[in-house]
Amino acid sequence: LLSSARGSLAPKGGSPSSRAPLNPFAGMWACKASAVTPAAWGFGGRPFGSRAMSTVTPPMRNIAVIAHVDHGKTTLVDKLMEQCSETVSMERAMDSLDLEQERGITIMAKVTSMLWKDVKINLVDTPGHADFGGEVERVMSMIDGVLLLVDAAEGPMAQTKFVLSKALKRGLRPIVVINKVDKEASRIDEVESDLFDLFASLDATEDQLDFPILYAAGRDGWADKTLDGPRKDMMPLLDTIVEHVPAPTPDDRPEFAMSVVMLGSDNFVGRLVTGRVASGSAKVGDPIQALNQKGERTELGKVTKILHRFGDKGVMEIPEAVAGDIVQIAGLSKATVADTICSPELTTPLQTIPIDPPTVCMTFSPNTSPFAGQEGSKHTSQMIWERLVKEAENNVSIQVRRSEVSGEAFEVFGRGELQLGILIENMRREGFELSVSPPEVLFEWKDNKKYEPVEEVIIECDDEYQGAVVNKLTSRKGQVVDMRPSNEEGRTRLKLHVPSRGMLGYRSVFHTDTRGTGILTRLYLEHQPYLGDLDYSRKGVLVSMAQGKTTEYALVDLEPRGTLFVGARVDVYNGMIFGEYSKEGDLDANPTKTKHASNVRSTDGKDEFVQLTPPPPQYNLEMAMAYIQADEILEVTPKSVRMRKKELDANKRRTKTRDRSKSK
Repeated sequence: LLSSARGSLAPKGGSPSSRAPLNPFAGMWACKASAVTPAAWGFGGRPFGSRAMSTVTPPMRNIAVIAHVDHGKTTLVDKLMEQCSETVSMERAMDSLDLEQERGITIMAKVTSMLWKDVKINLVDTPGHADFGGEVERVMSMIDGVLLLVDAAEGPMAQTKFVLSKALKRGLRPIVVINKVDKEASRIDEVESDLFDLFASLDATEDQLDFPILYAAGRDGWADKTLDGPRKDMMPLLDTIVEHVPAPTPDDRPEFAMSVVMLGSDNFVGRLVTGRVASGSAKVGDPIQALNQKGERTELGKVTKILHRFGDKGVMEIPEAVAGDIVQIAGLSKATVADTICSPELTTPLQTIPIDPPTVCMTFSPNTSPFAGQEGSKHTSQMIWERLVKEAENNVSIQVRRSEVSGEAFEVFGRGELQLGILIENMRREGFELSVSPPEVLFEWKDNKKYEPVEEVIIECDDEYQGAVVNKLTSRKGQVVDMRPSNEEGRTRLKLHVPSRGMLGYRSVFHTDTRGTGILTRLYLEHQPYLGDLDYSRKGVLVSMAQGKTTEYALVDLEPRGTLFVGARVDVYNGMIFGEYSKEGDLDANPTKTKHASNVRSTDGKDEFVQLTPPPPQYNLEMAMAYIQADEILEVTPKSVRMRKKELDANKRRTKTRDRSKSK
């Protein structure tokens, strides 16, 4: 079907490639069909593999859509593509990754191109979750304007402040779109006032404060400059983009230069580097080099392919990369993110945007449980290391280094639990088996004083649950900064400053306390002096002391001792956690015990009618990551997620506990 679509949309006189369209970024780029072919632009776009034609640079605009999570970015982009083309084949077309479709969130920044009134618009859809803020930061170097999307009911949220601050620091002039104005709970006047206050608090210039405001309902496919507009289509928004966003301004030098923002690979052409051309132009066959941030040449080669994504035609080859455009270039095998691809005569690299430091660390190591090697195909530390290095090359907010404690363990630094959880989930789907430690917050030392990251947490919940929420967060060293009624009757909006270590594992507690009706958002605020030990602790766990399958006969006696995580006929091993103990401290028990056969007949029939309370839903990856403590690790395989003790032998665990007590 895709091949047929490419054939029907091929430029006049051209023939579609017989090969399936390349997908080197596996979701980093997402493009849909346009009624106007690239040939109409005059630069000779064509399916990859056909003969190149002459090039003429079309007028263009580079813009990113930024917003808080669930404020409607991806849906709005769908409607913009529909306005510029005939059809969009699916809802949330930009969320092309499997995990994005499953979770309903945007994880990776993706670029698509459209044509509106003879102007080419390169549009970048960015993630809205704070853990993926690195995706927003790295695309800032490719764009000349931003579309700031704000929910008409919720108003500016934590991530709104983060993404807007990055745009204002770059000197960009945002276009504000107040989305979902058709909501009953919308409060447009208050949201506009809050937006002006937010711009002012972020030291916006007078030019940036003079931002246009549009009102939209992305789901219904309309945007207008006034609330009483015709509400027909997206034309006013597209016109505003063309009028308000400046055209790309190339650097004042003739030599070709481009900063690498994304990486990809293809079986036919090798590594592909993506970025915006800062100056000059490059053609196929031109010599190029890669410079790192120190100005050192890391590689010398030549341009073998210049590719561009447009519409359902997928990757298309163009004869020349010109200043201001966003392209993919093949020909180098070692260039990585933040490197400068340029002409050989240049010696100074392009400056890159600094990225905020990571705040959380986890340790990855090979799976050492008795069940290792049964479900996955990639087990060795070398395979894990190569996969982590590959991730760090493309994801600028993730850092990797070898552990000083163990030669087969690797420390992975990121922005939050969700970001690292997505990495682990991708690895297990690729066939990896590994063990991961619980997340640890990174501290800083200044003048012999310990500083820790503090987050701004915004919560909206029913009035009846606010007491439980405040009580739990204050026990985690949180401080209430603001408390006010929400725009919905019977709900309260809280703003707190909470240390990052206090937020580890809190999300599941929050959903339980608010019965699933609360909304929680968080954003890194600053590093503050260490606030002391937390006032809460988890209960103990039930630890298996035998290997085998669990039985009803054993579990029915263990039910009164705590909460079971497993049911009957589940494989367990010595040291594996199979439940939560009702008291402090851990309890070693045998969940595999069976009743021995005897010649004594049971008279009450109890043995034949053993019934277990159905266990709670099995812990998913994020819940298990948040649950385990320092002496525990998580076993992750393609089919299973198991919690276990670091030391499987119970006698050795007791010895270590006794030694720690003596040392104190």
